[in-house]
Amino acid sequence: MSSVPRSVAVAATDGMLHFELALACEVFGSAPAGLPGPWYDVKVCGTHAVQAGRFQVEPDCGLDRLTHAGTVIVPALADVDEDPPADLVEAVRAAHETGARVVSLCTGVFVLAAAGVLDGLCATTHWAHTEALAVRYPQVKVDPDVLYVDNGSVLTSAGKAAALDLCLHVVRLDHGSAVANLVARRLVVPPHRAGGQAQFVTTPVPTQDGHPLAGLLPWVMRRLDQPLTVADLARQANMSSRHLTRHFRSVTGTTPLQWLLTQRIRRAQELLETTDDSIDTIASAAGMGTATTLRRHLHRTIGVSPDAYRRTFRA
Repeated sequence: MSSVPRSVAVAATDGMLHFELALACEVFGSAPAGLPGPWYDVKVCGTHAVQAGRFQVEPDCGLDRLTHAGTVIVPALADVDEDPPADLVEAVRAAHETGARVVSLCTGVFVLAAAGVLDGLCATTHWAHTEALAVRYPQVKVDPDVLYVDNGSVLTSAGKAAALDLCLHVVRLDHGSAVANLVARRLVVPPHRAGGQAQFVTTPVPTQDGHPLAGLLPWVMRRLDQPLTVADLARQANMSSRHLTRHFRSVTGTTPLQWLLTQRIRRAQELLETTDDSIDTIASAAGMGTATTLRRHLHRTIGVSPDAYRRTFRA
């Protein structure tokens, strides 16, 4: 860590997403009321006025400032198909070599990967881009199922809300839980979601018409509270179990029973988010049978209990 551990440099370049850029400035640039000690000194760093989404951002200083910062924040890039700007990649690499803590938000991870600071480390990004990250940078251990990853001097987050989780995690590391909770309260967000918690990603019913399961899937969705087997689904689809499984893999990318379980979990999530029903009632409505079964599947899939999930989404 540099000699000024709480100086924060937020990298800015054309094509960055304004949400993550603004998020970093908001969390690290605004001290909570009653803070007993010094807060962060935040600078937006870039080579020129940059276009971030619909907004133009005027940097405070150049990218060379990154090597003097204690923490470097790299917000998300809109286009991950193109190589990130070479000057930004080099500035991030130099900052890491001088001891800065480097943090990427969402697809900002592609800059860190290009700079080589993630070689041999675990990292994450928005679930829609984890496969591309793994293919382009095979030396990075990509975990698509977590909110953020803390490697000590290098930290990465999944998309948007998870980027906020990671920023609060950094505040918690530097200032403690009480101060992080003050920041979360000001932002009206849950104060802590553990990094190992799964990204809340669902497998929806395919929207295109004409596929072999177009009539079956809605039929299943209306009967999630009922016991259903592969034989039941095959009978309704008027095909053999073997053909049903083949079509399921083609249309949904998974097996009939795994798809069914995913839909049951999603139904349980919806009920936890929108109702005050008991866990037993929700388990029955989602076809899980018992609260114990629901707890086991929810914890295995997204890493939290039903009660914790409800608190997070209904805070």
